[in-house]
Amino acid sequence: MHPFHRSNFLPRASWPQARRVLTLSTWGLASLLVACGQSSTAPAGPPGGMPPAEVGVIKVSPGDVGLTTELPGRLEASRVAQVRARAAGILQKRLFREGSEVKAGQALFQIDASPYKATLDSAQAGLAKAEANLMQASAQAQRYKPLAEAKAISQQEYVAAQAAQMQAQADVALGKAAVQTARINLNYANVSAPISGRIGRALVTEGALVGQGEATQLAVIQQINPVYVNFTQSAAEVMKLRQALDSGKFKRAGGGQAASVRIVLEDGSEYARAGKLLFSDLTVDASTGQITLRAEVPNPDGTLLPGLYVRVRLEQALASNAITLPQQAVTRSAQGDSVMVVGNDGKVKPRPVKVGGQQNGQWIVLDGLQSGEQVMVDGFQKLRGDAPVKPVPWQAPGSKAAVPAGAGASSPPAAAAAATSSPASAASAASR
Repeated sequence: MHPFHRSNFLPRASWPQARRVLTLSTWGLASLLVACGQSSTAPAGPPGGMPPAEVGVIKVSPGDVGLTTELPGRLEASRVAQVRARAAGILQKRLFREGSEVKAGQALFQIDASPYKATLDSAQAGLAKAEANLMQASAQAQRYKPLAEAKAISQQEYVAAQAAQMQAQADVALGKAAVQTARINLNYANVSAPISGRIGRALVTEGALVGQGEATQLAVIQQINPVYVNFTQSAAEVMKLRQALDSGKFKRAGGGQAASVRIVLEDGSEYARAGKLLFSDLTVDASTGQITLRAEVPNPDGTLLPGLYVRVRLEQALASNAITLPQQAVTRSAQGDSVMVVGNDGKVKPRPVKVGGQQNGQWIVLDGLQSGEQVMVDGFQKLRGDAPVKPVPWQAPGSKAAVPAGAGASSPPAAAAAATSSPASAASAASR
């Protein structure tokens, strides 16, 4: 018997199992050789066998973009009236609730009116006396007239009677003026609101002597619906904007109407109601080079308070066929502004652009891009020379949970590891 006959190593019962294992091993080795042959004829992929890197892009869509400028401003009441005591005396009553809304003509304070009432009574008595004297002088002049015509009295007596009548008429007019003055002073004892609005705290209390020598300030009424916001803008920016409007590059916001104004509060929130620009000052401050502007903002709920510092978003013009891009998508340098554009072949190339300003954390691109082009926003660190990339829609941080870059490439390495496993392992797996 041959020394290497199978009977010398295995029992006869084990011969079929050994033949099956040998057959499976031979089949696995043949399959692996075929796979290697096929991979050698496949087209070459990216360097190192890795898939193209995923980069976040934005598809360009031109349109009209509002040119918004954010400036510091301060709120101011549209109307302010100081309530003052125009009559001297002791303050007796306060007739309003502090911090409430008051109407024009509403009684606010009551000053002791007894001296003014006595003055009015005296003036009325003087008027009555003057009217009585006028009656007597008029009757005497009428009696003297026929006597003077009949030469029964001298002409001098008739002239004296006429003069007494005219003097009595003047006394009556003087008495009427005194009565009117006394009545006005009496009305001043009842202090009323000159305008409608919200009144503040009372500056004096009951029992205080007011109006003695000067018009004592009693309270302040402010009309805060609407409210004004005053702010300043650089004269250079105003001139630049006007030149752009004249050249036709920009359109006036609102079609020539008043520019839209938005208020940003101290906490960063935007006030719900939009205002309108009222006027721009005609002179430039020589010390700061700024131009003062004023806007009117509706304030029916009284949310905006005078004196509050705010940020003003002023939309003065519209840029035609403009594009907005996140700031990280634009590279700014001394040579100019540029972006990275992903072509249809997946290649990334720089593109010079013209930036017209920024708003809300985005650059406004006026020229250099076409509709439908893909601008790279994220993944710059993944670029490897001229290697192609895989563009995916970019998601702003916090807007939606984005898939981590390279997360979808975990299965190919595992498949590659399985493909490079040893033939024995493949045979073992097949036998199982």
